[in-house]
Amino acid sequence: MNDSATLCTAPPSSPSVDGPDDAPFFSLVLATYGRADDLERMFASLVAQVYASFEVLVVDQNPDERVTPYVARAAAAGLRITHLRLDHPNLSGARNLGIDAARGRFVAFPDDDCWYEADTLLRLHETLTDARPVDGAIARWTDVTPDDAPPPAVEVSLDDWRRFRGGDASSITLFLRREHLADLGGFDTRIGVGRWYGAGEETDLLLRLLASGSRLVRAPAACVRHRAPDSVVQLTPARLQARRARARGVGAIYAKHRLSAWTIGRGLVAPIVNGLLGREGSNRLTGLAFGLASSLGRIEGTLRWLAREARRPEPARRAAVRR
Repeated sequence: MNDSATLCTAPPSSPSVDGPDDAPFFSLVLATYGRADDLERMFASLVAQVYASFEVLVVDQNPDERVTPYVARAAAAGLRITHLRLDHPNLSGARNLGIDAARGRFVAFPDDDCWYEADTLLRLHETLTDARPVDGAIARWTDVTPDDAPPPAVEVSLDDWRRFRGGDASSITLFLRREHLADLGGFDTRIGVGRWYGAGEETDLLLRLLASGSRLVRAPAACVRHRAPDSVVQLTPARLQARRARARGVGAIYAKHRLSAWTIGRGLVAPIVNGLLGREGSNRLTGLAFGLASSLGRIEGTLRWLAREARRPEPARRAAVRR
């Protein structure tokens, strides 16, 4: 797929079905807010899949009808698609709503601005139905830039993840067994985009899955594409605040999962060091400002979680929905 893909009119080419009552193998929960045009590219990539036992659950958090025409065209092109609505934007809550409605054996969480290669779902199906049972797979996330070396096809380690040494596992690359997600209550709705703890929901979920005994493996042959980030990030108050909010989610994970003092200490220092070394893709002054915002956010998230969230039960995850 390329960046200018448009929605095809032919149905998927391989209508295989795995599961009782015509249930799909995959449920793709696509939460969307504020975007619409990017959906065209994602839906085009799904129409082009060579493995077609999947459904799409679009969880629309917009207050208007911007998404509706795209969903209608996707359905006309042959996708098995359901349009759900969430009244209050909350990425974790939207994904939980999709989990509740999902019928597939495995659930994935594509963003509205990502897309799949034609064989992505085929490669994941091969990994997830291998002779040795697994409870989930992590695909390869590739920005629209020259590809980095793919990660090895290895089993994911809880010890590595608790040390923040487990490698990349963005939510858009996760393909997880539905019943295990349901058993754990899905994503923690206190964490993620739209919340005070503004990121880290997928890391929290993976830590809980691994701690519960789920077996997860990497599937580097399966590629999920995503638009490349800007190489130079402008220093503005809004961007600083966004960085700080995202870092609060990392701090929440420190406290919620009782990570080691070494891991936390390293995590508080690393953003500042990386900024000073110019690893932000900007000048060192800008990098330092973003590093300080990240470290401050992590401290805020850790302290607030210990003071408030650790004493409260996790909120009920179901939210009001309109179809």
